[in-house]
Amino acid sequence: MSSPLLVADLGQVAYRPCWTLQHRLLERRSRGEGDDLLLLVEHPPVVTLGRRGTLQDVRIPLETLSAQGVEVLPVDRGGQATFHGPGQVVGYLIVDLRGRGLGPVAFVRLLERALIDALAGLGVLAQALPGLTGVWVGGEKIASIGLRVSRGITMHGFALNVATDLSWFSAIIPCGMPQVRVTSVERVVGHPVALGGVKVGVADALARALDAPLQWVPGEKVWAWAEEPAPALF
Repeated sequence: MSSPLLVADLGQVAYRPCWTLQHRLLERRSRGEGDDLLLLVEHPPVVTLGRRGTLQDVRIPLETLSAQGVEVLPVDRGGQATFHGPGQVVGYLIVDLRGRGLGPVAFVRLLERALIDALAGLGVLAQALPGLTGVWVGGEKIASIGLRVSRGITMHGFALNVATDLSWFSAIIPCGMPQVRVTSVERVVGHPVALGGVKVGVADALARALDAPLQWVPGEKVWAWAEEPAPALF
C-alpha cells in the first residue's frame, strides 16, 4: 500500500479562498512537506473559465450574473467553462503524481474510475466516454474534471453534481460543448441525497483507486498548514 491520502471536508467556502489555499498547499507539497490531500468543498454559485475558456463560453451577460451574486473567474486549470454551486461536491487534489508513478492523463482516468465507483454505490450507473473528460450517465454529464499540474503536483480536481440546481448550467457552454446536457445524482435516483454520505463515498473510492490508506483531518488543520485564516462560511 502506498503513502496515505489525507481528506478534509472544508464545508461551504467561497471559491477564491479555496484557490489561494490550493496554491499554498501545492507549494508546501512541492517542498516535500506533508502527504497527498483531497479537499472536499461546496461553493456558492460561481462560473470558472479554464485555460481554454473565454467569455464566449458564458451565455448570460456578466452584469446579469453579477446582479445575482455570481462571479466569473478565469482560473489556471485545464478545460473551459464550468459552474460550481450549492448541492455540488467539489474535490481539490494536491497529489504528487511522480510519487504515485502517474502521469496527468493516467490520473484523470483514475479520477473518472473512482467517481464511477462512488456513483455505483449510490445506485447510479455512470461511465467515461471515449475522447471526452469527465463522468457521464446516459450521455449526460454528471461530473467534470479539470486539473493543473506544476512540478509534478496537482491542484484543482472534480465537481460532482449531487443536488445541484441544474438550471445554472444554462448560463454557460459546459466544457465548450454547446449541445451537452448535465444531470445530477438526485435527478437520476429520484430522491434527496445527503452530500455528507457522497463525500465519504468519493473519498473512499479515491483512496481505493490510489491504493492509499485514507485519513480524515480537520479542516482547521489544513488552513493552518497553508498559513491561511479559515474564511467565513457562505
